[in-house]
Amino acid sequence: MGAINLVTEVPGPRSREIVARREAAMTRGIGKLTPIAVERAEGSLVTDVDGNTYIDFAGGIGMLAVGHNYPPLVDAVKDQLDKLVHMCAIVGSYEPLVVVSELLNEVTPGDHPKKTALLNSGAEAVEAAVKIARAHTKRQGIIVFEGAYHGRTNMTMSMTSKYKLFKSGFGPFASEVYRLPFPNPYRRPQGSTEAEFIEWSIWNLEHAMVAQIDPEAIAAIVIEPVQGEGGFIPTPAPFLQRIRELCYEHGIVMIADEIQCGFGRTGKLFASEHYNLVPDLITTGKSMAGGTPLAAVTGRADIMDAPHPGGLGGTYSGSPLACVAAIESINAIRQPQFLARANEVGHAIRTVCEGLQARYGMIGDVRGLGAMIAVEFVTNQVSKTPDAPTVQALTAETLQRGLITIRAGLYSNCVRFLPPLNISDEHLEEGLDVFEASIQAVAARSMPQAGD
Repeated sequence: MGAINLVTEVPGPRSREIVARREAAMTRGIGKLTPIAVERAEGSLVTDVDGNTYIDFAGGIGMLAVGHNYPPLVDAVKDQLDKLVHMCAIVGSYEPLVVVSELLNEVTPGDHPKKTALLNSGAEAVEAAVKIARAHTKRQGIIVFEGAYHGRTNMTMSMTSKYKLFKSGFGPFASEVYRLPFPNPYRRPQGSTEAEFIEWSIWNLEHAMVAQIDPEAIAAIVIEPVQGEGGFIPTPAPFLQRIRELCYEHGIVMIADEIQCGFGRTGKLFASEHYNLVPDLITTGKSMAGGTPLAAVTGRADIMDAPHPGGLGGTYSGSPLACVAAIESINAIRQPQFLARANEVGHAIRTVCEGLQARYGMIGDVRGLGAMIAVEFVTNQVSKTPDAPTVQALTAETLQRGLITIRAGLYSNCVRFLPPLNISDEHLEEGLDVFEASIQAVAARSMPQAGD
């Protein structure tokens, strides 16, 4: 028998009850991607309140590189509960706060002196990074890219792409944010080679510094080395390298948003390492703390020290509980054998998905780095017309079969894979088998029937 064990319909009666209570008590603005109510989880397995057990390929939207309830992390949090639940880093210091900051200064790219600011969420980290860059440069302009996701605060929502889902009705937005095209090779103009498209994208980047904003007015260029919500699109290396060069040339702060693509997801500790470049600031979060709320900005000490005392921080930033969780998570992920396993997981996912792409015209692209893999669905492989309804049907189908999957992409037409990076071979294979069977079922339903 496999790990998946469905003892009721999905969702079951208790899940339906709890979700109904949620809908009555909570704003509809907080979306829900599945109709199940979860009771407990361990490793790559999730059990709902009806006793159904699922394999989790969503991983808390990238929070759980070490899996659900990673035992050393749970033990550390339990121990910390007996010592100190909250102090506030603004009021006093405590060793876990310092240890996490020292770890981040050690493991992030670059051997220059570094400092760290701890925050609660990825959006807070990105917003803090912008504040730090503006304080350092005494400039206001921020360059971001189409397809990017940086958060839901007013500043980071202004930086985020995908207007209808994240921004509709919430304006006015923050000023001095300049959005440029992102070089997505899969959606390059017909007739151009990938190299030509990337060269044209670099030209557009340079042209924007004449047509849209002068380099001397730019505080920071913020980019995800691998876009997350945008559909797991690795930034083409020449484009990212040119950003690094322009930032050096004009005194612009280069900020790498590695909140989703960091901490082992791409098979290296940080995605920037694939490009052999060092950003000035790097934002981290999600898997850094194994499911507890912690995020950070880490970077060059002279830049990090630009804000005045009191300009950064928050009541909950650097919670003792989240800090001890992060220490265990970081020390696990940084091990060579853990990163090797991430690459093994990614290879297995890519192999299956590329096989499916060869068989099903609805799969337009399979892409990513390491275990950060996405599958893009289209009406056909020639037109590349985005097909969000198929993704919606597919994620519903996988759930019915005991596999949790979630969408991504500018057009919401991608399925992204975010399983724990230490998932067992057995659970990974079982999950991929369900994914394949679900595609087969969705494809069969979409085929024209005799007489139609």
